[in-house]
Amino acid sequence: MVKMSNPGYGRARLEYRIPSRGMIGFRGEVLTATRGTALLNSQFDGWEPWGGTMMKRATGAIVSDRGGVSTPYALFHLQPRGSFFISPGQDVYEGMIVGEHNRPNDTDVNVIKEKKLSNVRNHGKDENVALAPPRLLTIETAMEWIDADELVEVTPDAVRVRKGILQINLRPRRTEAIEDAQSVG
Repeated sequence: MVKMSNPGYGRARLEYRIPSRGMIGFRGEVLTATRGTALLNSQFDGWEPWGGTMMKRATGAIVSDRGGVSTPYALFHLQPRGSFFISPGQDVYEGMIVGEHNRPNDTDVNVIKEKKLSNVRNHGKDENVALAPPRLLTIETAMEWIDADELVEVTPDAVRVRKGILQINLRPRRTEAIEDAQSVG
């Protein structure tokens, strides 16, 4: 913090010197914390030596473990694990990140699982699944969200995030990747 002042009309003015890479994802966090009342301005102040590693996100990723079309049944049963970036009926592939996990580790899930059919039917039970609306990613929010082993995929139709290594058996676990990054940095 370089300067802090209170002009007296209900707002405070804070001035910081922050590296540019520290500003990635900061705008959304501040606007959420202040309920949209904060005003942000950034200005290039000069070059500085590298200041060390930055804090990473505290949550993991929910990754699709196979390709296909996502189903409401699978998404409904996976909802307690976190929030999703996709909606039912969307094409997914192995290694595609379909949501944000509540815990710090990554989890591989089957989002194309369908309900087992039997001869017994409950009237109205099959269609009524209540899903939370998906969090739609823009290029900026996807870049803020990704970690070192993840990529942003931009097509004319969609913005998606995916793992750098798509195959589940070739991909290191997130805790191993974090330990490797900390030992290098």
